[in-house]
Amino acid sequence: MRSVLDAFFRAAAYCLHPRVIALSFLPLAITIAGVLGLGYFFWNDAIEALRLELEAWAWIKLIAGALDTLGLGGLRAVMAPALLLFATIPFIVIVCLLMVSFFMTPAMVALVAERRFPGLERKKGTSLIASVAWALGSTLAACLAMALSVPLWLLPPLVLVLPPLIWGWLSYRVMAFDCLAEHASAAERRQLMQQHRFELLAIGLLTGYLGALPSLLWASGAMFIAMAPVLVPVAVWVYTLVFSFSSLWFAHYSLSMLEKLRKAPPLHPQPPAPSPVLVDQHPVDARPPNSASAPPLSSS
Repeated sequence: MRSVLDAFFRAAAYCLHPRVIALSFLPLAITIAGVLGLGYFFWNDAIEALRLELEAWAWIKLIAGALDTLGLGGLRAVMAPALLLFATIPFIVIVCLLMVSFFMTPAMVALVAERRFPGLERKKGTSLIASVAWALGSTLAACLAMALSVPLWLLPPLVLVLPPLIWGWLSYRVMAFDCLAEHASAAERRQLMQQHRFELLAIGLLTGYLGALPSLLWASGAMFIAMAPVLVPVAVWVYTLVFSFSSLWFAHYSLSMLEKLRKAPPLHPQPPAPSPVLVDQHPVDARPPNSASAPPLSSS
């Protein structure tokens, strides 16, 4: 774990690098513009459609009646916006991760390699298409896991555990692959992701829990819903910052492990080649031994 901690502190220092700060503006601007644009055009219609759908469910009517009995009828007005907001947050997290992966990770890996591993050979073991396919496949798997785990979110402890675990697994899959895509060969990438699977997954899980920091904003309940146009961009900025740090963390650890792998002696060294045997170049007499001294046969 010493290498993991070393990569952690190096990544934290690199977050203050001017190039990293400049690189963070593009995915941040794209994500915020997309979220606010979709919210402007579809937010009210989506809330109205969700409210009509909830009113058709019998158990929602029971909850609404219980809130009226307790004098909390005002919460009925924020039920649909709250559900819609909580449903869109995993989508925002995944979009932030993919934006950082596509727009920042290659440049930050190049920065780490340039400053810390200038002699590390680039073997380019994967193509851009393979990298995109890997990211999309991992994202679909994470979305499926997220959808299947939604019923478990009703249990208070699990709602604080399951989403960060899924986001951390997705971070591990996407960023570890991208950080090794340029410098490692396909065989080296598979070996490193298998040999250091637990360390890479630990980095991803810690990243997932760091990404849960905006949950402190959601805990404000109705106040967060009322201030969503302001607080959602803040949450996007926090997600972008966390995933940028995560990308640097993966880059430092992955490239250092790749350098150690190439410097390490092979596990199964080849046996030394046998020394050449000198062969006598004199002509070989094909006659059997002692044939020269045998007396000639008599013709009689």
